[in-house]
Amino acid sequence: MTMPSSLRAAILPALFATAFATSAHAAPLPTPLDQPYPGTIQMKIDASDTARNIFRIRQSIPVKPGRMTLLFPQWVTAQHGPTGMLHQMAGLKMSADGKPVAWKRDPLNVFAFQIDVPRGVKTLDVEYQHLSPTEAGQGRIAMTPDILGIQWQSMTMYPAGYRTRRIPIQTTLTLPAGWQYGTALETAARQGDEVQFKTTDLETFIDSPLFAGRYYKQIDLDPGAKIPVRLNIVADTQEALDAKPEQIEPHREMVKQAYKLFDSQHYAHYDFLFALSDEFGGVGREHHQSSENGVKANYFTEWNKTEATRTLLPHEFTHSWNGKFRRPKGQDVPDFNTPLDNNLLWVYEGQTQYWGQVLSSRSGLIKKESVRDMIANMAATYANVQGRSWRTVVDTTNDPIISQRRPQVWPNWQRSEDYYSEGALVWLDVDTKLRELSGEKRSLDDFARVFFGVDNGQIVAKHYTFDDVVKALNGLQAFDWAPFLKKRIEETGPAPLDGLARAGWKLVYTDKQTDFLKGVEDVSKTANFQYSLGFSVGSDGKIAAIVWDGIGFKAGLSGNTTILAVNGRAYKPELLRSAITAATKDSKPIDLLVKHGNDYRTVSLDYHEGLKYPRLERIEGTPDRLEAILQPRK
Repeated sequence: MTMPSSLRAAILPALFATAFATSAHAAPLPTPLDQPYPGTIQMKIDASDTARNIFRIRQSIPVKPGRMTLLFPQWVTAQHGPTGMLHQMAGLKMSADGKPVAWKRDPLNVFAFQIDVPRGVKTLDVEYQHLSPTEAGQGRIAMTPDILGIQWQSMTMYPAGYRTRRIPIQTTLTLPAGWQYGTALETAARQGDEVQFKTTDLETFIDSPLFAGRYYKQIDLDPGAKIPVRLNIVADTQEALDAKPEQIEPHREMVKQAYKLFDSQHYAHYDFLFALSDEFGGVGREHHQSSENGVKANYFTEWNKTEATRTLLPHEFTHSWNGKFRRPKGQDVPDFNTPLDNNLLWVYEGQTQYWGQVLSSRSGLIKKESVRDMIANMAATYANVQGRSWRTVVDTTNDPIISQRRPQVWPNWQRSEDYYSEGALVWLDVDTKLRELSGEKRSLDDFARVFFGVDNGQIVAKHYTFDDVVKALNGLQAFDWAPFLKKRIEETGPAPLDGLARAGWKLVYTDKQTDFLKGVEDVSKTANFQYSLGFSVGSDGKIAAIVWDGIGFKAGLSGNTTILAVNGRAYKPELLRSAITAATKDSKPIDLLVKHGNDYRTVSLDYHEGLKYPRLERIEGTPDRLEAILQPRK
């Protein structure tokens, strides 16, 4: 029924006024105090319901009578944005001394819950469920019949008004029958399937996730060391855990190479949480004394096919130094509901991306030639990202807040978190510049030691600013580092490929893929024509990754488009490759029959320059600094 305009005019202003008045009087959150919280939160989680993917949570929180606010974590540091899984919480009930206590959600801050604690009450009991996705369309799968992963921030409420590092919490976890687990948390006791963890502060607790599984194996990556580093593996099957000695050895070498690079340890122990699964959701997330890592089940069993995934563990391990121990000043927040300033993510993530690739080569996890191919692919990608004409690298550090990794319509034009890989190219630029200016006496390795290796043994985060980064570089080699960095980070224009040339290599395109990039394409079941026709094609013939203003774009191609035929024959990747090659010998266009939504049409591509695939080629007469960078440290 439509409301008459006269009635609408009379009623709506009153409704708006009421809503505004309610919002205007919403209680502000108390300022987080840097003092101990009076008491310890007791938390119990039942994670045994793998049939329905339900986590059941109970908390007992010491309180005082009067108004208080409970917070559900909103800002997830390792995700760099306000991505707290509040929408997966349900069944919230509060009580005290066996009697219900009412709660009210803050109308301006839906992550905050207001409670009037009755007189005489010392403990508030809170009960709710975390409803983990049961299918991929609902979010990342974190529980399967054989594996579960717990990110505590998705299951924890805490009192406002205190720094999280000053709030003690003690947790007891019920696992599925017989399952084993890995976590950086210290275990106090285990009785049957109930695990009791030692009391810790809330910041450390939430930064210490847990993986558990029916099939579990722990591998010591630094045998005999005083500070252990462990690989905690969970998998879909027992067979997937079968890692051969020659596969474990480069993982151990990766730890050794990291120590030679950073010359320090900033953890009491380090636990890789590693899921090998075709069902459990893929993940790569850093924590101070651990990391969450999820890859396909064939990581060990089909070793020759998984090379491209092996930068994951070196990347996340590097974060223990860069991102967790040394953190940008904008990440120095008192709790999990204070916004993050991501301005320096090109250091936090960009340099970590760089070291992840370097350590992969130095450890032997990835062949040196394959890392060169990775760099070639990064260089080609950013040489063809049209969004560089209007958007800077530093502006993409806002993407975790703006887009939160939701799918984009035109990513080549919009850009998306380019501070990772383009940031890595910037740090290659810095590394080679240091080597050039110092006559090969200084490098980014030296920066890693003096910047991340400071205060060896300290675990509490040490924060930094842009000026601190510049000061450390100048301490190694005097130069105008501030404008050097700002030009690459804060200006639009060509991709930062100076470091590649200074390393003794240049980006070229040939009509044949490198073996490594062909392997990546085979595993992903895609066909990459971005540097020729300006798009990639999925296994189902669907067009993806379209280059803005590229050949395909100008011909009117867009998303939701499937290639059905090439020059009158049913589409196959090899058929399109052959058509592109044939078009170099005549002036005939390449005709594609495409389906866009419910419409069918033929698109003619007037392209005659042949297949183009990126690779690196040596610049004759120049020092091969890339070879020096990728060599293992003795």
